[in-house]
Amino acid sequence: MPTLRAWPGARVNASPPRSPVPRYAQLADLLRQRIARGVWNTGDKLPSLEELMREFDVARVTVRRAVEMLAQEGMLSPQPGRGTFVTAAPAPDRRLKLETSLRALADVYRNDKPKLTLIEEASAIAPLQAAEGTAAPRYHFMRRVHFTSDEAYCLISLYLDERVFRMAPARFRRETAIPVLLELPGVKIARARQTVTISTADVEAAEHLGVPLYTPVALVRRIFTDAKGLVLYLAEATYRGDYIRFEMDLRP
Repeated sequence: MPTLRAWPGARVNASPPRSPVPRYAQLADLLRQRIARGVWNTGDKLPSLEELMREFDVARVTVRRAVEMLAQEGMLSPQPGRGTFVTAAPAPDRRLKLETSLRALADVYRNDKPKLTLIEEASAIAPLQAAEGTAAPRYHFMRRVHFTSDEAYCLISLYLDERVFRMAPARFRRETAIPVLLELPGVKIARARQTVTISTADVEAAEHLGVPLYTPVALVRRIFTDAKGLVLYLAEATYRGDYIRFEMDLRP
């Protein structure tokens, strides 16, 4: 049986611990976000080193290292005597839209075709709360990392009703689970819901996703039940923050 870890929650500290992420890496992420949002477009000249030092209250060496980091990624071009110019924006296709309908969510994964790396597999009892539905007698547990373009973007723990898993074990192991679930004859999902929490990467998530410790991440918990309230599917996923995009229709 896999070791179950507590679902991390938000916590506010009066004196937050100092981040182990280097200051230059934090600054590089802020500059990267500005380029991604279009604050600075391709061809634009960045503010001077002195202006960036004053704005972010950092040392000159911190700004230089942040600029060097983004220059290595191909986003910036420092030109002696002229300044630093934006040469490219982060690739927009990195973003994964968290859909709000089950069919649309299935299409996202069906079309994405990520590479999957299995970390752990076992028979398990799903960590369900009473209000979430009735537990199946046994669940098949899989913990794996999702990749796209050879870059990890999601660390996920899956709990599938063992009887459902046995209907297509090979497909569940090599494909994303939601499209497979919707295509299985006799499996009817009556209710599907997900919650999203903004948090930071712990040691395990940072290692598997290839991001610094405490990098922003999205924690997603999904539960699918049948007409009788039996939980067929439970997923606890950690997504890289730079891969997530929210779009919501707001009621007037």
